Amino acid sequence: MTEATGAGVPEELTVAVLGGTGPQGRGLARRFAAAGVRVVLGSRDAGRAGATAADLAAATGGDVTGDDNRGAARAGDVVVVAVPWDGHGELLAGLREELAGKVVVDCVNPLGFDKQGAFALPVEEGSAAQQAAALLPDSRVVAAFHHVSAVVLEDPEVAEVDTDIMVLGDDREATDLVQALASAVPGMRGVYAGRLRNAHQVEALTANLISVNRRYKAHAGLRVTDV
Repeated sequence: MTEATGAGVPEELTVAVLGGTGPQGRGLARRFAAAGVRVVLGSRDAGRAGATAADLAAATGGDVTGDDNRGAARAGDVVVVAVPWDGHGELLAGLREELAGKVVVDCVNPLGFDKQGAFALPVEEGSAAQQAAALLPDSRVVAAFHHVSAVVLEDPEVAEVDTDIMVLGDDREATDLVQALASAVPGMRGVYAGRLRNAHQVEALTANLISVNRRYKAHAGLRVTDV
């Protein structure tokens, strides 16, 4: 199998991004497309997805198309879930058949906000990623891309996204692929960070980064040392 974008990323790989017209999904799609990965944007509105995809294709020179979330789920080999937490469970429950056999990358952070700032919400299954795994028993669920700033991802002036991506999952082949996908983006590095049962604290750490960003007026990421 040939590789084009980086070690471990097959040339023919298609990445679908559900919620691809929102800031996080759109930003990840931009970076994947710029790295030479074929991308399909998913949205509740196929027309909106198509228009956003056309803009990203023009901006990056990449292969980007759009569809509704169901069509995108069918098209992707790897499917990134970048939807708001309050619609997470309902969306995935309705796409179980389309996502069967696929690597599903959950980057959703279950967070609440009040006058004191962001805080982690309790999740019955333990984390958003574990909820995804429970709803998608025939998929290979990986947790990743929780801490990368949408503002940075979408900024065309940022040539390298200076951050490590914590990748969690129970399937070695799937986590290796997602690590390679992250590492295909200049500046990013995918780092294996444990089993899916440890996704809660990774998702929750986003609340701490939001506090860092507010205090220091920054778009902070993470680096893991000595690896």
